[in-house]
Amino acid sequence: MNKMFKLSLAGLVTSLSFSALAEETIKVGVLHSLSGTMAISETTLKDTVLMLIEEQNKKGGLLGKKLEPVVVDPASNWPLFAEKARELIEKEQVDVVFGGWTSVSRKSMLPVFEELNSILFYPVQYEGEESSKNVFYTGAAPNQQAIPAVDYLMEELEVERWVLAGTDYVYPRTTNKILEAYLKSKGVAAKDIMINYTPFGHSDWQSIVSDIKKFGSAGKKTAVVSTINGDANVPFYKELGAQGMSAEDIPVIAFSVGEEELSGMDTEPLVGHLAAWNYFMSVDTEANQEFVETWQDFIQSEERVTNDPMEAHYVGFNMWVQAVTNAGTTDAEAVQDALIGVSVPNLSGGFSTMLPNHHITKPVLIGEIQDDGQFDIVWETTGLVAGDAWSAYLPESAKLFSSWSKPFSCGAFNVETNTCSGSK
Repeated sequence: MNKMFKLSLAGLVTSLSFSALAEETIKVGVLHSLSGTMAISETTLKDTVLMLIEEQNKKGGLLGKKLEPVVVDPASNWPLFAEKARELIEKEQVDVVFGGWTSVSRKSMLPVFEELNSILFYPVQYEGEESSKNVFYTGAAPNQQAIPAVDYLMEELEVERWVLAGTDYVYPRTTNKILEAYLKSKGVAAKDIMINYTPFGHSDWQSIVSDIKKFGSAGKKTAVVSTINGDANVPFYKELGAQGMSAEDIPVIAFSVGEEELSGMDTEPLVGHLAAWNYFMSVDTEANQEFVETWQDFIQSEERVTNDPMEAHYVGFNMWVQAVTNAGTTDAEAVQDALIGVSVPNLSGGFSTMLPNHHITKPVLIGEIQDDGQFDIVWETTGLVAGDAWSAYLPESAKLFSSWSKPFSCGAFNVETNTCSGSK
């Protein structure tokens, strides 16, 4: 046997060995920003997926195989999300991806997942107005967070004037468009609605907070509904404290501030301000206590907190595991079908179900910031709320519904024309 043939044979054996090793694992993509403006929120979600994978592997893995995480950093660069998604699917050949935070990152990735027919679990509250065959939305739609938050402020705190403050991108703009229409449907005058947008990473809040205080001095109870995202929240809340804007005067209810964000702030001036989520670390259930303990053991710190998007990944990951188990394969088409109707325990109590529109059922909670950075739950729905893909408060959306079950298999079915106006 000549030397060249021996080398070729050795190379072939090595190649086959690596191929066999790859077939022995199920690859799970993790696509969260570990640097840039969104790292404050997304790094924890990367760690959450790694913890869930580790826990599943302790149970024997999935379909007799170990789960293997593949982590990439899109670095809060929205076009880079698409590039990294393609890398995970085509090069790394992952079977599923857990990732994204901002809607602009999700919309960047969406065409890639649809083109390559892969699966994305998206764990953060968003603006709705979307339903993709390839995306499973485990965060809240507006009817599971924004609308109930406004109802709470209106009914419990008798708010009459509204500041809609957000970061300048698709989620705040679309959510505020829905909220503006909803408020007007409730009889709120246009002059009693103030809307403001700032760029990602905005740091100079002095004049904006001053404008909010002035708007709130008209003799009507005023509140801020905040869709400010990422690290801009730190100077925003700091400026609230500097200008003495207390929760008693003008309460702020946030949709993107949870325990993780508060852990880096001086919370004393923020006591009494609010957040609307579908989970808080302070939820008193056995499942949540076990989750918190597992997280703190995994991260090796009793100081680390949990938050709502982490719970969304917990629910989505367990839904995926159940669907793969039921389907007996990780094939995307089979798993997409098997996911519809899957119910798994959430951490707030009860079971969350994946609906035909690829959204889930969730409880809605309002929490009040405490001086220890936790939330005291002051209100919650009596049951779980089904997520709507399309808002009833936008004329162009009110006539649409989504169902990926047969006979519809459509993300945007128009009930007026009986046609599918969205992706199939």
